[in-house]
Amino acid sequence: MPAIRLCISDPALRAAGLVMALQGAVACSFGPYFSTLAVNTFGFGDRGYAVLLALSSLASVSASVIGGIRADQTANRRRVTLTAVLSLLLGAFLMSVAPGPWVFALTAALLIPISSITFGQVFALARLAATRHPAEERDGIMAVIRALFAFPFVVVLPLWSFAFAAGAPVAAIFPVALVLSAAMLATVLRLWPADGRTPWDDRPSGLSFRAALAETGRPRIAARVIALGAVFSASTVYMAIVSLVMVPDVGRSTSDVALYVGLVAGLEVPFMLLIPGLTRGIPRTRLIFAGAALYSLHVALLPMLAGSPLVWLLVLPAAVGGAVTLTVPIAYLQDLMADRPGAGASLMALQRLAGDVIAASCFALGTTLAGYGTVALLGVVASLLGAAALLMADPR
Repeated sequence: MPAIRLCISDPALRAAGLVMALQGAVACSFGPYFSTLAVNTFGFGDRGYAVLLALSSLASVSASVIGGIRADQTANRRRVTLTAVLSLLLGAFLMSVAPGPWVFALTAALLIPISSITFGQVFALARLAATRHPAEERDGIMAVIRALFAFPFVVVLPLWSFAFAAGAPVAAIFPVALVLSAAMLATVLRLWPADGRTPWDDRPSGLSFRAALAETGRPRIAARVIALGAVFSASTVYMAIVSLVMVPDVGRSTSDVALYVGLVAGLEVPFMLLIPGLTRGIPRTRLIFAGAALYSLHVALLPMLAGSPLVWLLVLPAAVGGAVTLTVPIAYLQDLMADRPGAGASLMALQRLAGDVIAASCFALGTTLAGYGTVALLGVVASLLGAAALLMADPR
């Protein structure tokens, strides 16, 4: 509760939370349907989707790393964030007025990934703002900010479920994303602390781009980022297959996809808020391993139970495991580069890149060998191997 009160009362944390919630609303509108839009609506097929996923990941991590380093170099975090939000706005606008395969490819593989800079910069802002508050509340603040990303899934996805059940096309997500991205732009313009006038000390790093990039590529850091990426790959595999296994052939529909993803994300929120209490008594790497094991159970069984009423029971291990694997790594990664908030936040993008590349490989190999069930099993194996490697590297 103290962390929640701080996020409401502190203007900078309030701005960070609002931007994060709006970005979560965009993500939950687009993420579950990226695969079905690519494969079914725009005709790219399974292999084309795998290519788009890999390109999207590459663009996302490149933009996040460059944006994070640039924000540290100049301390112009608001300007960097505005660039990211404008990219999202442009992508949503193009898909709203001129939808088509090539516009979708441009939006999905470049414009939306560039907007992922926002995610890291929000956590950089939150970390800087949290320095003005007691140290024991800082993990809680980060957990609240991360929970605000998941909270829209509780509200927005059920609304999409009703909309799709009423006959709305999947492409309707883009006009809604346009409105949400416009709200993000207004929030950053009006509420984000102005560059050079922050109530905390935020000086340019003084490092060249090459030196800053070399910091993120040190073996000690890179190995841990890759291991966390492997853990994260199970989440990407889940988002890739959920709309492909819950199909009319097994008695499911697009509205079921929205409801399932919404339930998982909605249940994640209260568990995320419990994370700070757990981290005080259990080593982070043990928590990550336990979370990965629970999440893997959900991913492995999803293709098998997609047509069964038992599938709804999977939302509980998915929510508990997801709350841990999505929240605990944030503080773990930021502590690897504690004096570089922008570059430290960009490690989350590197983690996502590693996870997305591993997930894309699992998707391509799994669909070539057998089907979506094999994709899920490959993602589970990768996630557990990554969690085990991290636990061996940092048992404490």
